[in-house]
Amino acid sequence: MSDFLMPSLGADMEAGTLAEWRVAPGDRVEKGQIIAVVETAKGAIDVEVFESGVVEECYVGPNTRVPVGTPLARIGGGERVVHDRPEPGAVDEPATVPEAETEAPSPGPRPPSPAGGGPSPGASPAARRRARELGLYLERVAGSGPGGAVVLRDLEGAGGEVSSAPGRPGGGGEPTEMRRAIAAAMTRSKREIPHYYLATTLDLQAAEGWLEAYNRDQPPVSRLLMAALFMKATARALVSYPDLNGHYEAQGFRPAERVDLGMAIHLRAGGLIAPAICGAEALALPELMARLQDLVQRTRSGGLRASEVGTATATVTALGERGVDTVYGVIQPPQVAMIGFGRVRRRPLAVDDMLAIRPAVDLSLAADHRVCDGHLGARFLNEIDAQLQHPEAL
Repeated sequence: MSDFLMPSLGADMEAGTLAEWRVAPGDRVEKGQIIAVVETAKGAIDVEVFESGVVEECYVGPNTRVPVGTPLARIGGGERVVHDRPEPGAVDEPATVPEAETEAPSPGPRPPSPAGGGPSPGASPAARRRARELGLYLERVAGSGPGGAVVLRDLEGAGGEVSSAPGRPGGGGEPTEMRRAIAAAMTRSKREIPHYYLATTLDLQAAEGWLEAYNRDQPPVSRLLMAALFMKATARALVSYPDLNGHYEAQGFRPAERVDLGMAIHLRAGGLIAPAICGAEALALPELMARLQDLVQRTRSGGLRASEVGTATATVTALGERGVDTVYGVIQPPQVAMIGFGRVRRRPLAVDDMLAIRPAVDLSLAADHRVCDGHLGARFLNEIDAQLQHPEAL
């Protein structure tokens, strides 16, 4: 028997709001099953359970904000099932559950917080999901549910003044909670991490030629993008250079056992999230491409899992599609490396004492000087280059 806790979904997360239970007391759950949805500054995250068993009791009701590490439910063998659920916005008082901040339903529409980060109004889980899909600002929707909570029918035909939700699709305007979370994490990074930066240019003639030949025999849905080769080459290089793959914590650097490679994904309304592709070094290119496409789609539409958020051991950022030649990243704590790829463009390169026009890309590294020096960083970039010169082996 153990408690299911409010997870930490990033080094900068101190608390989260339980938005929805996907299970009820008495339900049997399996390891890896999604059992709850948690609202954070990064949006709504599906949270998995990491053991099999029976949900014996739910301590915390929906729309309740609690600190990271707070017990949310008890998972056991099913001998002590408590079927009564706590009311939304309220917490039962078992001895193991600390006092929680609650978000009470609003009796009607409320003006948005000047900073864009005030508490969300009471809303049903279905209404929250639909509002995220539509980019609606729940604080500007009049609720007709119990206690003024917003329910699904309240969103029918909603638009105009309620569709300018900051930090959501189509949003903008005032700084959002996500923007503040990014600012806090990046400020911490530059304050605590002694960055050093390296950059080089990679010849992509071999990679581009292999990619064209591979895609020629594939249906459109199965074709690869150069991004998949970049991710796989980076993951393999991180295996060879474990000092760049892991987390720097209070006790010092802890190398990771596998490469959970984060990918910085821009959100259409602004801001970004860098969820991880777990075990990227072991994935075949077609599977890595499928995972990458799925991750981008779920990041922008909702449905990220807790195991994908806050777990990356290193992160890739790529701004080539925005026309940027070179990108220098800021390391996301507690990681120790950020790898950047610019746009692929044709440029003159010296090849066998001759001048040739070839596809090339600028590759950069931001690394933590507490863990390694520029010599190791340079070798790491050279390893990525070597991987891309033999794409058939990826």
